[in-house]
Amino acid sequence: MVSPAADPISLAELRLRWLERRQTVLAQNVANADTPGYVARDVSPFGVALAASQAMSITDPLHLRGTGAVGEARPRRERRSNDIAPNGNSVSLDEQAMRIADTDQAHALALNLHRRWISLVRSTFSSRGV
Repeated sequence: MVSPAADPISLAELRLRWLERRQTVLAQNVANADTPGYVARDVSPFGVALAASQAMSITDPLHLRGTGAVGEARPRRERRSNDIAPNGNSVSLDEQAMRIADTDQAHALALNLHRRWISLVRSTFSSRGV
């Protein structure tokens, strides 16, 4: 198995999956902005997902299996207690909008890199007559 760090196309695909998961979690936060007691969530950092993808392969059924998924959603408790609404909701729409915009920009970059690498691979094969 080639690690995503060694294969730019796989790395871009892993990043796109992580960004898709993050966008879903952020959309859920916005949808629950008025839900009493809702705690805003975010996915684990991309570095964690990348490290998990480079874990050793299971070659024996007795080996332990990893439990982390790409972009696993976790509650975020980084907001100060005075920023939490009286109903216990911790969603800040301004903060969520900034995170959504950052995620959208990162998605566009990863998608562009993926397309360029695919184009490079195709041009390499076509120049060889394959």
